[in-house]
Amino acid sequence: MGFPCTRARRARRRAVPAVLAVGLALLAAGCVPGTDGSGAAGAGTGAATAVPDPAKAGKTTLTVWDQEIRGGTNGEIQQLNREFEKKYPNVRIKRVARSFTDLKTTLKLAVSGNNPPDVIQANQGYPDMVAFVQAGLLAPLDNYAGIYDWNSRYPNTLLNLNRVSADGTDFGRGRLYGISQTGEYIGLFYNKDLLKKAGLTPPKTWGEFTEGLARLKDRGELPIQFGNLDKYPAIHTFGLLQDQHAAAHTRDTVLGRGDGFDTAATKDAAATLTDWMKRGYLPGGANGLGYDDAAKKFASGDGAYLSTGIWLLADLKKSMGDKLGIMPPPPASAGGDPVTTGGQGLAWSITSRSRHPEVAAAYLDFLTNAHAADVMTEHGVLPAVPGKAAARVRPDTVDGQMIAGWKRLSAADGLVPYLDYSTPTFYDTLSAALQGVVSGRTSPEKLATTLQKDYGAFMEKQRERHAARTAPAGAK
Repeated sequence: MGFPCTRARRARRRAVPAVLAVGLALLAAGCVPGTDGSGAAGAGTGAATAVPDPAKAGKTTLTVWDQEIRGGTNGEIQQLNREFEKKYPNVRIKRVARSFTDLKTTLKLAVSGNNPPDVIQANQGYPDMVAFVQAGLLAPLDNYAGIYDWNSRYPNTLLNLNRVSADGTDFGRGRLYGISQTGEYIGLFYNKDLLKKAGLTPPKTWGEFTEGLARLKDRGELPIQFGNLDKYPAIHTFGLLQDQHAAAHTRDTVLGRGDGFDTAATKDAAATLTDWMKRGYLPGGANGLGYDDAAKKFASGDGAYLSTGIWLLADLKKSMGDKLGIMPPPPASAGGDPVTTGGQGLAWSITSRSRHPEVAAAYLDFLTNAHAADVMTEHGVLPAVPGKAAARVRPDTVDGQMIAGWKRLSAADGLVPYLDYSTPTFYDTLSAALQGVVSGRTSPEKLATTLQKDYGAFMEKQRERHAARTAPAGAK
């Protein structure tokens, strides 16, 4: 929707409010290039004051680590890498592509090693981005944001999710440490043929959706395909359920200003997940089924729904064709506002010891400019800032459904940040606890207290840090 910079700065700590600006008239609301919202205009990597020219960098190898291994995102990255190398024949991109889980496991060691990559994808929040900043492993990008007008390309509500405070204690404000290429949300993929055979249509309300699950089960169909061997899929499914109960509260909690996780919404979401397992709406033994294997099963007709991120669209469409549909979780009442987990893809960041920071900055700009947005759309990928190609997508296609869902969620302020942003250890705490819920070993009450213990301890440390920062000089 677009809004002046002053308003955007006041809204800094909100998760992803009104991201419709991303896909519509957001560029008209651009902020002053070079400002980072922290008063540090012009701060950032290196001393560049003009647009860098990689052609003048000499023979250069740019090492890039990313997690875009799936069909659509892998395809668009491969194409953009080829185009970048063609534009700058002196630059070679050495790409290391790993799964999200592998990247999360190995990235810190690689960045802190003797020969770190130049560009990485870093997950937002405390576990990864903030930890990397605290360790001095990422370079601030505010200077480049001004040079390349990233502050105009993106609304502050998205840029702020890639910011870390100057003292390295908070995310959501301060210096910019990455820019994201894609938009994301957790939706419901569905098999049109299976719904039709059961006498169902895409549900318009949450009640219709859950009633349809029972009908599918009675007909001998698996209602929802689901594999949690990789641990993170349950975070997405649980987050989607929690969002139906208290989206605004969950958003505030993730951003460090809510009441925490020992709440009715947490317990109700866990109870629903437990109930779905007991009723057979989800496959038995889901903790032993891989994420990719579950997606393949769904594509082959095993499961009417698959609850996951839109990053799987290109792969599923390749297998399913016109049988595939996608929608945000339906609202509580017909015509109501949808809510779900989402926001933007992992940030593309420059490491602090990159030997080629200006070439890296040009590469980040190339991955996220208007042309890149059109390339993403052509590969079935949702750009964080949709371009001209998105407007040409037919609304009756699954790609059109994905874009329409993004617009509806954005207009409704219906995107809630990923839960694992919450604390440095929350990804491990939440994923392990949810495996217990899926297996039936962990009760909703136990889940709530486990999550609150992690969150409460971290928030107490945050309060102590803030108190120490604001104490008068010499105070004890």
